Amino acid sequence: MPGDVMTTQLRRRWRAGVLPQLHGVVLDLGAGSGIAADHLASDVEWLALEPRRRIEPALRQRLARRPQSRLLTASAESIPLQAGSVDAVIASTVLCSVRDPLGALAEVRRVLRPGGRMVFFEHVAADAGTWTSRIQALYAPLSRLIDHGCDPHRDTAASIDAAGFARVDVQRMLAPGVLGTVEPLIQGTAVA
Repeated sequence: MPGDVMTTQLRRRWRAGVLPQLHGVVLDLGAGSGIAADHLASDVEWLALEPRRRIEPALRQRLARRPQSRLLTASAESIPLQAGSVDAVIASTVLCSVRDPLGALAEVRRVLRPGGRMVFFEHVAADAGTWTSRIQALYAPLSRLIDHGCDPHRDTAASIDAAGFARVDVQRMLAPGVLGTVEPLIQGTAVA
């Protein structure tokens, strides 16, 4: 099974298993098409954070279908919300593309209520010295240009660990990649 198909299936399973458990006010970092909203309970107040001024039609439609939703046009490094105003944050293949990962994670911690949690599913840097790591390093400059700033060689797991959360639980996975590589993925929870 090609890596991108396997990764897509893993991400779908993650969404279906994790997102329905979120309640209250939920911030969706880099909402993109807004697909996360399809998995949230109907009473969740969904805040779709999207840095691009021109949003996808699918996101606009999902916002219209959810009366308790709001679009926040801002970056993850500057979330326009009060401190302690969010119950949960969704980070799904978005931390690879923020300009300042530690700054974005500090903002996530700031807006989370005490005991609130960030749930995440991210692709991450491969172990140093591996074939996959070398491919990621070579591809990263091009990827940043053509894929909304995505840096496939970023050590997002280390950034989450260093961000000052009270507790971080990370599960590491591997999916088949291109040219005989593997795509390292993480999923888990970081509690404020």
